[in-house]
Amino acid sequence: MRFAPAFLDEIRNRIPISEVVGQRVSFDKRKTNAARGDYWACCPFHGEKSPSFHAENRKGRYHCFGCGVSGDHFRFLVELDGLSFPEAVEKLAAQAGVPMPVYSPEEQRRDQQRASLHDVMEMATLWFEEQLQSGMGAKARAYLRERGLSAKTQQVFRLGFAPDSRNGLKEHLAGKGVTAEQMQACGLVRAGPDIPVSYDWFRDRIMFPIPDSLGKVIAFGGRAMRADVPAKYMNSPETDLFHKSNVLFNFARARKPAHELSQVVAAEGYMDVIALHQAGFENAVAPLGTALTENQLELLWRMAETPILCFDGDKAGVKAAWRAADLALAGLKPGRTVRFALLPEGKDPDDLVRDEGPSAFASVLRDAIGLADMVWSRETATQTFDTPEKRAELESRLKLVVSQIKDENVRRHYAQDMADRMASFFAPQGRRAANGEWRQNGSRGLARKDRKSEAHRHSPVAASPSLLNSSMVKRGSARIPLREAALVVGVVHHPAILGRWFDDFAQLPLASPLARKVHGAIIDFSAQWEGEQPWPSAVALRDHLESVGYGETLAQMDQLLAANRVWQALPQAAFEDALDGWQQAHLLHLRSHTLSTELKVAERALASENTEQNFSRLIELRNELEKEAGTEALIEGFGLSSGRPARGF
Repeated sequence: MRFAPAFLDEIRNRIPISEVVGQRVSFDKRKTNAARGDYWACCPFHGEKSPSFHAENRKGRYHCFGCGVSGDHFRFLVELDGLSFPEAVEKLAAQAGVPMPVYSPEEQRRDQQRASLHDVMEMATLWFEEQLQSGMGAKARAYLRERGLSAKTQQVFRLGFAPDSRNGLKEHLAGKGVTAEQMQACGLVRAGPDIPVSYDWFRDRIMFPIPDSLGKVIAFGGRAMRADVPAKYMNSPETDLFHKSNVLFNFARARKPAHELSQVVAAEGYMDVIALHQAGFENAVAPLGTALTENQLELLWRMAETPILCFDGDKAGVKAAWRAADLALAGLKPGRTVRFALLPEGKDPDDLVRDEGPSAFASVLRDAIGLADMVWSRETATQTFDTPEKRAELESRLKLVVSQIKDENVRRHYAQDMADRMASFFAPQGRRAANGEWRQNGSRGLARKDRKSEAHRHSPVAASPSLLNSSMVKRGSARIPLREAALVVGVVHHPAILGRWFDDFAQLPLASPLARKVHGAIIDFSAQWEGEQPWPSAVALRDHLESVGYGETLAQMDQLLAANRVWQALPQAAFEDALDGWQQAHLLHLRSHTLSTELKVAERALASENTEQNFSRLIELRNELEKEAGTEALIEGFGLSSGRPARGF
C-alpha cells in the first residue's frame, strides 16, 4: 500500500519522535534537553553503557553516533520491532488519532465492517476468558495446570473456555447488541439453509485466541475436552478477517524477540508455542493445524532470514519436514534459507521442555540441520545404490529437486553441493573426472576379500531422516548429539586415542544419558584390560560393547556419522586424522559445554533480576552458541593421511 506524503507528514507532526522512541528507551536526564526537543539514550539497536542515541523532535529523526542507525518514526518501528511499513503506519496513525486513508466507498464500507467485526471478536474473547474462570471452567483449568501452564501464561495468551452449550456465546453477544449477521461473519456460530436455528461454533473446548499481525483477535482455535469428538483441535472457519493460510499463531507477540535474536522457531501447534514461550523461547510461532503454506513461510522470512522449522521426530513429522523442504526450495535467495529441527520420537516441544527442561530444546535448535542436508537425506534414505542405474536415478532426482530453486545463483550452488555429495558418497577415496562424472578408484590389486569390502563401502545404505537430524541418535527417547557421538565412537574405532587422551576422555561432560552409559562402559573395559597391548583393540572393544547391549546403538551412531560425513571418527580414517579430528571435536565440545553452562546462569540471573545488562548477556551467549554450533575448524594437513580434503570437524 502506498501512502500520500501529506498523510505521513500529518502523523509525524502529531507525534514527536521522542514519544515514539521514549516507549522503548529511558532517556538520559543529564544529556537530554526536553525544552529544545533533544533527547539522548543508550541505543536500543546495540549494547552500550553511555548514551550515544539521539532523537531530535525538530527534525523528527533519530541517529546513533555509535552504530550509525538513523531514521524517522516509521523506520524506528520497522527496524526495532520488525513491523512492515504499512503496519508501522497503521499503528502510529492510531496513536496519533489520524484516520487511515480510504480510497473508495467500497473500501470505506469494508473497513468499517472489519472494525465492527474486530469489536465482536474482542467481546467473544473476553467472554471465553470469563468462562474459564467460572465454575464451568474448572475442568479446563485443571487440564491447563496438568500441562504446566502458569496463570500468567494463560493471561498472556488470553486462554478461555467455551462451555458445552449450543447458545451460550450467541445469547451473550445478542445481549450486547451483536447481530446474527455479525456473529456469522466472525465465524462464531454455525448457520445455513439446512440449520433451522444457528448455534455456537465452539462447545466444550479450551479456547486459543488467534491474533493478526497487530495483535487483534481474528479467529479462535479450540481444543476438545472430550476424547470422543471427531476433531481434537478445531479452528474458526474462513472469514473476512481470517484466512488461516496467511496467519501464524503468535506472530505479533513473537515478532520483536525474533527480530532481536535474528531467529524464529516454527513449531506445529498452539500448545507447543505457548509452552515454549513460557520456557523462554518467545520467538516461537505455529501454522494453524495445516501444513506450512507459501504465505506462512514468507511471514517467517520476514521475521528472520533462517527460520528453524521444528517437527516431531516420528514418520508424520519427517514427512511434514520433507513437504516443507519442497516449499522452501522455490523461495530461496542469497542468505535466505531454512533449517530443520527434528525432535526425539514420541516427543513434542511441550513434552520436551516439561520433561527435560529448556536446555534440551535449546540443544535441539542448535543441532538443527540445513535444507541441503534435509534434501540429501530424503533422496538417499533407506536405499542402496549398488548399481550404476540406481546412482543415475539418484542424480536425476537431485537435479529435478534443484531445478525448483528460482534464484539462479542459489540454484547453481545447490547443484554444486549435490554433485560434491554424490562424489563423496560413492567414491570417498576416489576422484572426480574432469567432465564431472564420478570415478571410483583404489580397488585394483586388492585381495578378493578386500575388494568385496571396498565395494560394500562404496554402496552404503543412507541414514534415515531422523538419524540425519544432526542433533541425535534415538533409542526410545534417548538423544545423542552429533559431536558426542563422534567423541565416543571415535574412540571405539581408534582406541589408541585413549593412550594420549584418556584423562580428557574420562572427564568428558556428556548431556546424553545413553552416551554417558557407553562412555562409562568404555572406561571400565579399558581400565580392566589385560591384553598384550596397553589399550584394547578396536575389535575387542566393540565386541565387549556389543556383548553388554550397545551394538545397535553403535551401529546407529556409525550411520549418523557417515550420513553427516564425519569420516574422521569412522574406521577407514588414518589414525593421525582420527586423532586430530578427536582433539578438534573435544575442544569444540568443551567450549559448547562452557557456553551452555554460562547460558543457564544468565537465564537464572535474568529470571531473578530483569535488567538490560542481564538481558544483553543472555542474548550474547545465545548468539555465541548459535555461531559455535556451525563451527568447522581447519587444521593444516588434516585429512591427507586418509586421502581427504583438509576439512575439519
